[in-house]
Amino acid sequence: MLSKERTAEIVKKFGKNEKDTGSVQVQIALLTAQINDLTEHLKHNKKDASARRGLFILVGQRKSFLNYLNKTDRDAYVKLLAELNIRK
Repeated sequence: MLSKERTAEIVKKFGKNEKDTGSVQVQIALLTAQINDLTEHLKHNKKDASARRGLFILVGQRKSFLNYLNKTDRDAYVKLLAELNIRK
């Protein structure tokens, strides 16, 4: 779960303005932050099956957003991958 401050920081960095929470870049950045948090959680709690399932769901959502961004705006896609350190 991301805090309000961290969410606002991500929206400010990747959005067009401070209230732009719906753009694809912001959604991908928010999902990436949640994925990173869950990954750290699962390193310490290896048997947490519900968190693992949630992680797989988030990864699938992010993959769908990345595919959409790749089809619509290739330059933004490449830039976002570099900023978020996502392997693709």
